[in-house]
Amino acid sequence: MRLRLLRHATLLMDYAGVRLLVDPMLGPAGGQPPMPDTHDPRPNPLVDLPVTPDEAMAGVDAVLVSHLHGDHIDMDAVARIAPGTPLVCQPRDAAAFAPRAIAVRPLEGSLDLGPVRVTRTGGRHGHGAIAREMGEVSGFVLQAEGEPSVYVAGDTVWCADVESALAAHWPDVVVVNAGAARFLAGEPVTMDVPDVAAVCRAVPHALVVAVHMEAMSHCGLSREDLRDAMEEEGLGGRVLTPEDGETLQLSFL
Repeated sequence: MRLRLLRHATLLMDYAGVRLLVDPMLGPAGGQPPMPDTHDPRPNPLVDLPVTPDEAMAGVDAVLVSHLHGDHIDMDAVARIAPGTPLVCQPRDAAAFAPRAIAVRPLEGSLDLGPVRVTRTGGRHGHGAIAREMGEVSGFVLQAEGEPSVYVAGDTVWCADVESALAAHWPDVVVVNAGAARFLAGEPVTMDVPDVAAVCRAVPHALVVAVHMEAMSHCGLSREDLRDAMEEEGLGGRVLTPEDGETLQLSFL
């Protein structure tokens, strides 16, 4: 399989002959307003895509959307999804796509996209009251014959849902949304250093790919900081932090 980080949490995955686009935020740098109640009130995203939006959509067979926050799907992406293209999302989000000619596939358990089995997982987008305000989120496990199993955890902190998904699916590759995104009050709403380390220790055979960094103003944990911290934890060889536009070629590990 090939996994390409475009920006933030937007991934292109070539998996068992199927091209998947995950959490497409395709708008230009500065096209979204500043994130409210954060320490850094700059317009978002902070950086442009490494490709044009049309190039990002080229050849896409299906779209996976973990939740409806604007840094995970935006109108630039929705406008470019070809009619009839399957869009897999959590059931509560399906109605948002109803007015458009998109083949929405609400997912509670599992479904097949050709040879690829997609299974929805849960998560917790923060801690305490903030997690409740942030709403329901999803992750996805991908499985196909001849491919490594992949768990895309989505916007979640380390929690019982993540621990259960790792134990149940025992993935070969785990994609985590790091960046330690946070607001003025409360704890991070995406994974910080201890969370990423917990994932590594829960699946000691797996490769962890950390994304969701350096593209949105509320994400304070940089790639360099995460790499340094993982080295200190003795986990440096376990975590990859791809740059925007970088492609990883992954096989059985």
